[in-house]
Amino acid sequence: MDEKVRYLLSLGAVRDRAKIVGEAAQAGKLSHFDVHEERLGEVADFVTSIIKRDFGPDQFHTIPPHGRWQHFEVGNIPRIAGLLDGWRRQGCEELELARRLIDLFFVSVLLDAGAGDHWRYVEPGTDCEYERSEGIAVASLYMFKSLAFSTTKDGEGPVVDGKGLQELKTGTLAEGFQISDRNPMLGVESRENLLRSLGMSLLSQPDVFGEEGRPGNIVDYMKKTAGTASKLDVLVFWNILQTLLIPIWPQDRTVVNGQAIGDAWPLSTLKTHQNPTDDASKSIQPFHKLTQWLAYSLMVPFQRILNLEWKNTDALTALPEYRNGGLFVDLGVLVLKPSALQRGLHASGGLPMFGAGDDVVVEWRAMTLVLVDKLYGLVLGRMDGVQLSMAQLLEAGTWKAGREVAKRARPLTKCSPILIQSDGTVF
Repeated sequence: MDEKVRYLLSLGAVRDRAKIVGEAAQAGKLSHFDVHEERLGEVADFVTSIIKRDFGPDQFHTIPPHGRWQHFEVGNIPRIAGLLDGWRRQGCEELELARRLIDLFFVSVLLDAGAGDHWRYVEPGTDCEYERSEGIAVASLYMFKSLAFSTTKDGEGPVVDGKGLQELKTGTLAEGFQISDRNPMLGVESRENLLRSLGMSLLSQPDVFGEEGRPGNIVDYMKKTAGTASKLDVLVFWNILQTLLIPIWPQDRTVVNGQAIGDAWPLSTLKTHQNPTDDASKSIQPFHKLTQWLAYSLMVPFQRILNLEWKNTDALTALPEYRNGGLFVDLGVLVLKPSALQRGLHASGGLPMFGAGDDVVVEWRAMTLVLVDKLYGLVLGRMDGVQLSMAQLLEAGTWKAGREVAKRARPLTKCSPILIQSDGTVF
């Protein structure tokens, strides 16, 4: 693999490039935003208050890491615990339990890119209605249980396999997600194509995912690579996920030396704040948000089911998506410059709206990384000695705070303060 490509696919590049954007912000040289860092303390107060409200005074140790698991528990219904209990009664050993959860989480996370403001899911057999990430989680759980992602329809339990994904029929997601003209979801066709591509990629790597291309087989592979080591390595895990997923993203995005590099985008701020260069790769800001969200989510079954711990977890970054980023816009830390605001308003007539690869959105996401890192230190300083991981801050703090502020500011839609035209494969 080309060295420039290898670097841009790395976790280190995500923070390296965001750091440069942060330096441009300090110098007042962002292209599209004014930064009011003096308001960051107010954001830290708000985020800390939410963490203490929900987990204080003595339950901070129970804060889960940011991941897919808790979305399945929406409505305080222990759906995953119910699955595990049923599988154990069938005689499943812990290794197979972990494989099955990885199967489920893998597909569910990759389907979890913004559903839009109008989609809802009614849980079968109930009148409970869910939206956004939790709705997608519950919908994907029922599809998983119905063997929608498997070629094996009469096995002893639900699994995901490459051929089942590769042969996913058009309309399967529309049916499973209860999509209709009155209940629309963004990017349904893109999501179906993403799962078909995932199936092909899984089948192309039998050394990791087995001849059947089962996502859950990564459990066995990671245990094998760890050998006698006491901890699994996030960096090894990351390379496996990137090798698997880079081929499945839309191939008409950023390309470096003939290689599409996924969720990584040219950014004018990087180009203008560095010394002039003919190397276009130096002006690319990588994020790899869905892959990081997947990594955070998949790490949890290893810990909870197999009692395996991870090292190099601090290599993972904040997630540059609209909840974390919207927090800083809604609370006045990031303010769109007038020209960017007017262009965004012209595109929508309501809230400012931009495409996922628009320079405004890329700069917003880069600044989200910068500001969450700064906020992390400020929140820890307000937690009276309680230590939180980045994954816990995202879960109990920034993501939840961003959602609550959006609900308060826009109660009808609860949407982000900046709208993104998503194809269902980025956010």
